[in-house]
Amino acid sequence: MPMVPLYNVSGEQIGEIELNESVFGIDVHQSVLHDAVVAYLANQRQGTHDTKTRGEVRGGGRKPWRQKGTGRARAGSSRSPIWKGGGIVFGPHPRDYSIKLPKRVRRLAIKSALSSKVESGNIIVLDQLSLEIPKTKEMIRILDNIKASGSKALLVTAAVDENVVKSARNIDGVKSTTASFLNVYDIMAHQTLVITRDAVTKVEEVLAN
Repeated sequence: MPMVPLYNVSGEQIGEIELNESVFGIDVHQSVLHDAVVAYLANQRQGTHDTKTRGEVRGGGRKPWRQKGTGRARAGSSRSPIWKGGGIVFGPHPRDYSIKLPKRVRRLAIKSALSSKVESGNIIVLDQLSLEIPKTKEMIRILDNIKASGSKALLVTAAVDENVVKSARNIDGVKSTTASFLNVYDIMAHQTLVITRDAVTKVEEVLAN
């Protein structure tokens, strides 16, 4: 079972916490991590881009000049793709970019991401993370205490804490989320994973089965 230090918001080690080996201690599957990140980014695309073909642009109903005798190339419409103001050839049209991964692959990917943070020593477990009022300066102080400032950090709490969210959202490179919305891309995109003990318990309840 992986053992990692347990800290308070002052940066003092107050003990150790034992992590579930089936969630935080598996062999990292790089190919599965890659597939999960590609799927996540693809699923963020709206796919609402659209260009007009020659049949959709306005005008061009009249033949510009007669077929023969002018010495110019024949033309049937001023909205041909080779004309200014004409239609677009092979342009993008609305489509669905989403990629669906099997549930077992998604679970393996997030376990691999969490295990990679433990393996590299880039996980910090806090006894608790709460603020009386939203205050960015206080959040910066906490990150300094736990030596997570100066790098991209992902803050994970068990449930939504508005004070934590508002205190962290203006700090460059810092993002806050909850255990329920934890995803592979956010874990891998941030150097340090800062997670509360309650969030660890919640993640293990979902992924340890």
